[in-house]
Amino acid sequence: MLRTVIFDFDGVIADSELLHFKAFNEALVSYGVEISKQQYFQDYLGLTDTDLFELLIEKGLLKAGKDQIPILAEEKKHCFEKFAQNDAVIIDGVAEFLNLLQENNIPIAICSGALLVEIETILKKSNLTANFETIVSAEQVEKNKPAPDGFLMALERLNQNHIPAIEPTECIVIEDSHWGLEAANAAGMKAVAVTNSYAADELKPYDAVVENLSELTIEQLKNICS
Repeated sequence: MLRTVIFDFDGVIADSELLHFKAFNEALVSYGVEISKQQYFQDYLGLTDTDLFELLIEKGLLKAGKDQIPILAEEKKHCFEKFAQNDAVIIDGVAEFLNLLQENNIPIAICSGALLVEIETILKKSNLTANFETIVSAEQVEKNKPAPDGFLMALERLNQNHIPAIEPTECIVIEDSHWGLEAANAAGMKAVAVTNSYAADELKPYDAVVENLSELTIEQLKNICS
């Protein structure tokens, strides 16, 4: 039975992956480091800000101590907010799909590797805040994707308002990266991959794959959970 849908944010709701890419590079410019777009999508897109900077240090690409990561993360946050105010857009088909879920009384949540302030900035600008019962962001969980912690936290919060409790198998996760799909699978949830950031053959594991959320119907979602 379909009981809830949990969305990733960047690359699923908001066309913001390139804004994160630009913000990371702006934060890194004083260190003489630049990430190429290919590198970002191949190695870093699914990571939190902290995890990305930590990985760059571990690879020897960023000559900085780990004590500087919070400073870098704060600078990247400010850069992203600046870009998001002007350039962030909601992906085509998202608003209509959210309306479809609400018309069918399906509770909706977000679980993202982005910071809460980044998510809220774009949702507020787009008048979508009220669509979501809860938002789980990067700083709220100890282990981010591909760990299942964020999705399980979102489900736990949803279950504070829904009786009987929603089971993981009654959840559909919508993701655009293999990190998120792996996390959904680890949480015991169903997963729909949307090819906004990667081709279908680069995404796994999923129960369905679409190019745009407008392709999905309530009947299809129910069948995934049956």
